[in-house]
Amino acid sequence: MIDKFEFLIALSREHHFGRAAEICGVTQPTLSAGIKQLEGELGVLLVSRGSRFQGFTPEGEKVLEWARRIVGDSRAMRQEVAALKRGLTGHLTISVIPTALSMVASLTTPYRARHPNVTFTILSRTSIDVQQELDNLAIDAGITYLDNEPLGKVSAIELYQESYCLLTSADSELGGHETVSWAELSHVPLCLLTRDMQNRRIIDQLLRSAGSAATPTLESNSMQVLLSHVRTGRWSSVMPSILVERQGVGQKVRSIPIVEPAVKHMVGLITPRRETQTPLVAALIAEAKRFAADGRAD
Repeated sequence: MIDKFEFLIALSREHHFGRAAEICGVTQPTLSAGIKQLEGELGVLLVSRGSRFQGFTPEGEKVLEWARRIVGDSRAMRQEVAALKRGLTGHLTISVIPTALSMVASLTTPYRARHPNVTFTILSRTSIDVQQELDNLAIDAGITYLDNEPLGKVSAIELYQESYCLLTSADSELGGHETVSWAELSHVPLCLLTRDMQNRRIIDQLLRSAGSAATPTLESNSMQVLLSHVRTGRWSSVMPSILVERQGVGQKVRSIPIVEPAVKHMVGLITPRRETQTPLVAALIAEAKRFAADGRAD
């Protein structure tokens, strides 16, 4: 039954029978047969089929919800038993919004110092991707915005508040200012994240509220690409203060706080909402709470 639930979850993630089978390490006929057997055992149609995957039936959506819960609990049980035998060991996959990537080491480094047999995969994702991957058990945890766009059924730990600054050369039009307003950015050519990123949606909304609009001269889904252009001293950008503090911007660029209004958004760790977390995730939650308590990113 657990294997068949895994098939269902993989199908919800990929929306394609062949790719779902590949993820599960089985052939497509095996995956299709497993789902049909599950339908027979439950006595309902779970998947709308045609020449390709067409979605889940209402009954399928409900079973998928239970499948995620049961598979998550099964993984937690296996990890807990393994931890009793060998100590905490295994692998954590964490998806992170681009603006928060620079602070992830503040969680993973002390985590690994306490649990040296744990390894990590860190993925750069949009906030929507983080939520979807967490729902489909493709990741163990995510780091994303908590207070700007709706989150699903997750548990959240607040990590830090994201504030914003203008990065621009000292000899630019606004380079000599101690602070700037959002309205003053109306004529500044900016390099910004792409529109699928929540950070970009936040910036666009703030500019619109100030009666202006973003005028990007360059867009990228990578903060590193934006920073590399800003560091030349010939490009400007709006970036989170925490990223500037941790990455630096070079001698040619000034970091100027943006006020009127001085906006902050909460960034935090999200994990599946369940009574019992896996030991690996529970240890990550503990690390996040220590980070937040220390106030290392205020």
